[in-house]
Amino acid sequence: MEGLGLDFVSKTKDVNEDFPHDMDVFKVPQYLAEKKAHAFLNELEEMDLLITADTVVIVDGEILNKPADEKEALDMLKKLSGNKHQVVTGVCMMDLHKKLLFDDQTEVYFKAMDDEELGSYIRRCQPFDKAGAYGVQEWIGYVAVYKIVGSFYNVMGLPVHRIYEALKNW
Repeated sequence: MEGLGLDFVSKTKDVNEDFPHDMDVFKVPQYLAEKKAHAFLNELEEMDLLITADTVVIVDGEILNKPADEKEALDMLKKLSGNKHQVVTGVCMMDLHKKLLFDDQTEVYFKAMDDEELGSYIRRCQPFDKAGAYGVQEWIGYVAVYKIVGSFYNVMGLPVHRIYEALKNW
């Protein structure tokens, strides 16, 4: 947002990120983004615009959330290694009068990596706060991501280009 030249305030709240398990995996990010927005509803004032987002990594129809520990991170990265996956970010934009929900999807291709490389990355970068156990802007993005179809910034967690277009039409 700063790169767009916009003034903004960043706030966080602990929001339960559970979702219905029978929900289509591609609908989960919008669901969670809207859930996060509702946590801030009582704080909105007349001139406020709230933007919330949630990013998931989907491989072979399975959502890879944030790993709980090193073992889970390694298991996730092994699923991504040598494979293609989707990164989907849901966005909720809301003020006191209207709401807009949308998502952005990006395909990411990982080269095959061995357990030693993956373990080293996990120990060095501690990707426990990242969906799919990786940050594309970190070492693993430099060496493992060989192709991206869609927005790089979406993979980082915020489809800035889509937000910019929405702001122009707000």
